[in-house]
Amino acid sequence: MDGADNWQHLLVAFASAFTQPSLRIFFTMATAWVICPGRRVVTRLYLLADPAREAAHDAYHRFLREGAWALADLFRLLALTIVSYTCRTGRIPIDLDDTLYHKSGRKVDGAGWWRDAVRSTNTKMVSAFGLNLVVLTLRVTAPWGGEPLGLPVNMRLHRKGGKTLIELASEMIREFCSWFPQREFNLCADGAYATLAGAALPRVHVTSRMRRDAALYAPAPKRRKGQRGRPRTKGRRLPTPEQMAKTKKGWRRVVASERGKPRERLVLVRRLLWYRVCRDSPVLLVISRDPEGKEHDDFFFTTDLCAYPEVAIGQYAGRWSIEDTFKNVKQLLGGEQPQTWKGTGPERVAGFSLWLYSAVWLWYITTHGARKTWNPLPWYREKSTPSFADALAALRRVVWHQRLFEGSKVKPLTPKMAGRLIEVLAHAA
Repeated sequence: MDGADNWQHLLVAFASAFTQPSLRIFFTMATAWVICPGRRVVTRLYLLADPAREAAHDAYHRFLREGAWALADLFRLLALTIVSYTCRTGRIPIDLDDTLYHKSGRKVDGAGWWRDAVRSTNTKMVSAFGLNLVVLTLRVTAPWGGEPLGLPVNMRLHRKGGKTLIELASEMIREFCSWFPQREFNLCADGAYATLAGAALPRVHVTSRMRRDAALYAPAPKRRKGQRGRPRTKGRRLPTPEQMAKTKKGWRRVVASERGKPRERLVLVRRLLWYRVCRDSPVLLVISRDPEGKEHDDFFFTTDLCAYPEVAIGQYAGRWSIEDTFKNVKQLLGGEQPQTWKGTGPERVAGFSLWLYSAVWLWYITTHGARKTWNPLPWYREKSTPSFADALAALRRVVWHQRLFEGSKVKPLTPKMAGRLIEVLAHAA
């Protein structure tokens, strides 16, 4: 089975999420999105998906806006497939964050003005119009090692006046956990989602940042025999993390794996109660310091009280894979480009672009594994691991080759000319 057949075989695995009329559009649109050489607007996708004009272009608009399918079904089948292939045992590592999909137009359903994290700074807040998406990714260690991949497996749209980011994240994580009732999970998120530690998520251990000025307490003392009144919920007040970091005792040197690379850190570990965030159970505070003193101290915490500090540091560092995912989906897959305005169209298109990112990586891993699929470039001869651009180009090569030559008895182009043409199409933006 060649690469193009593997891609079709992968898409067939999601057939149960669609009705028969929608299934054909799903097959053609997913492939058209991958090979599209320009902006991924629906009309351009239609020209590639259905060049013979067998279906009206309105059918593709209706498929995204009000088709008989659900994003949750697509993500559930995707998550089950990825976990069965890459994470069969142990805890399932997941990451969480939100991102802004820029949009234009006065009436884009679900869009609003939100803080633009890319352009904002500590002293200046920049807002932009678009869709605010809360995304859950599965952290996957690729066959070639190095920095992990963040593959989207669930998504929610944050609407003005609707549920908060924390409520949407909690709802999404609970749904994801229900797909794997026998497994435990390691969740990493930035400090904005630290309160998830107190959300009683099922079988989930949370790792996140802690505020430098967090109000910390010792665990509640045991109740004395015959003592009256309500039991104490917290012990004595402790110094803030920043104050704890000033001590010279208790530090030890460890080696943490940060984004696939070993790195020495000095750590200070304390078991305590962050009452405002997680009042029912203690957390493990990990203060991470650069031995050379060039970087500021980092303050992490985890609800897994048995975790080694170097593991907690490595888990949080691996969260950066979700940022790479957002960049690649927007820049290489054009996730912000489709112009849909009404109903669930904007939300579905955004979710479909995230789903497609995971599907392309899954195809690449299962088809090529750690094998090299790119030619060395004069300015980057040391390159040893593939990027998403390489995975996308590899898929485009086999799809364009199939489209140009399948069923043709006569090949008027020489192999050299055809190879150059396909290579150009493979890297077209």
